[in-house]
Amino acid sequence: MKLTLEGLKDTSAWENAGVKLPGFDIDDIKKNTYDRPFWIHFGAGNIFRAFQARCVQNLLNSGDIDAGLVCAEGFDYQIIDKINYPYDNLSLVATLKGSGDINLDVVASVTESLKLDANHIDMERLKAIFSKESLQMVTFTITEKGYAPSKYMENVMSLLLHRYNQGALPIAMVSMDNCSHNGDKLKAMALHFAEKWIAEGKTDSGYMDYITGDKVSFPWTMIDKITPRPDESVMKMLSDKGIEDMAPVITDMNTYVAPFVNAEECEYLVIEDSFPNGRPELEKAGFIFTDRETVDKVERMKVCTCLNPLHTCLAIYGCLLGFTKISEEMKDSDLRTMVEIIGHKEGMPVVTDPGVISPESFLSDVLNERIPNPFMPDTPQRIATDTSQKLPIRFGETVKRYIESDTLNVNDLKLIPLVYAGWIRYLMGIDDNGNEFTPSSDPMLESLKPITSKLQLGNNTDNASVLETLLHDSSIWGVDLFDAGLAETVLTNFALLNEGKGSIRNTIHNFVTK
Repeated sequence: MKLTLEGLKDTSAWENAGVKLPGFDIDDIKKNTYDRPFWIHFGAGNIFRAFQARCVQNLLNSGDIDAGLVCAEGFDYQIIDKINYPYDNLSLVATLKGSGDINLDVVASVTESLKLDANHIDMERLKAIFSKESLQMVTFTITEKGYAPSKYMENVMSLLLHRYNQGALPIAMVSMDNCSHNGDKLKAMALHFAEKWIAEGKTDSGYMDYITGDKVSFPWTMIDKITPRPDESVMKMLSDKGIEDMAPVITDMNTYVAPFVNAEECEYLVIEDSFPNGRPELEKAGFIFTDRETVDKVERMKVCTCLNPLHTCLAIYGCLLGFTKISEEMKDSDLRTMVEIIGHKEGMPVVTDPGVISPESFLSDVLNERIPNPFMPDTPQRIATDTSQKLPIRFGETVKRYIESDTLNVNDLKLIPLVYAGWIRYLMGIDDNGNEFTPSSDPMLESLKPITSKLQLGNNTDNASVLETLLHDSSIWGVDLFDAGLAETVLTNFALLNEGKGSIRNTIHNFVTK
């Protein structure tokens, strides 16, 4: 069996392999989407294929919509060349459940894959799509790094300018990336290029009015679904079923992609309901539409308390203790207790219930179903990427809430300061057995080397002087740790973690069993 339109014609073979096929006429959907596109998505990565594209597929199967998705890629064109084109824009989504069951779906909701390149012929097709009155939403999963002045963003915003030139047609520009107030980051880019182009005489001041008025929206969203890199065990399972050519590809841009996507079952997409040109009933696909304030509450609940801090804690200590799977860490009673305390005891007191999702239920699912899922091939090494950019939000916001509170005492925080200390210990690149390892990529690694290179395992004599500048850096911790009254605690914790081989394990155990 091959994952191509021709290969899907042997429906009995796919069904016998336990794979659910599209329940609609793919050719009809392709024609409808070409003639009247309603949704174009930028970022042809795994989360888009496993989440947004699969949800649109469900709506196509149920007959609630009759047009699919267009996707565009502006960062790594090899995703298009090596995955989308050869497989006729089809994806095989493997949903890995904690029970061990796996749902397999061929997703055919993506009807076109285009390259966002001003010098490529696809740019004319992109302009044609942005000229369509039918277009209701433009969405993005391009990672937080994508929201900076760049050729990528310039090309995107040139398409928005083209839509303005075609009659100032309404549109929703929707970031679906996992970053705080993501709609504002996207709007900032629109404003940046608008100001630039108006100053250069490439457009008139009406373009600024278009972006800032009621015809263009930049909703906030909160997205949550774990889609790790393609896993070899999943590929083998598919191959054993007779599905051919499932091998992953590592592109020249170091993107890990495959014809299949492995993903967890749980998923949330909470969206500010601001769509100037209308929208389909995406609620039927499980999306939650609400107001901006509620999106913010959900995002803070997830990112600052109920999921992301736990992941970062497990990532740091998983690397230090030699784990290669996040799920395996949850079998370790010390680590499990550690994240339970961070979530329930230290984080939950500052959570505001968003109403649309229960914080306690969300946290319970994270601790009992999602992170322990043995079939999710996620690694602490992957999650440890860019930790310096994550700490100020995932832990710093909780520390700030404690400082601001009339009823909470920041000195009651025990495990969050231990995570701070653990990250410093992690930066040394020496695990709990005294073996060297390579920390995951992080924009701060090089600038911190002059500090961390002075730290020595088993030698805590000069820690205070070596780490003073780092502990003052609120851009990393979210607060100045001296001003917050936590610097001495972090130094003490680091010294315990740095006593020698086995000190990390001993320190965690002592903290969680007090």
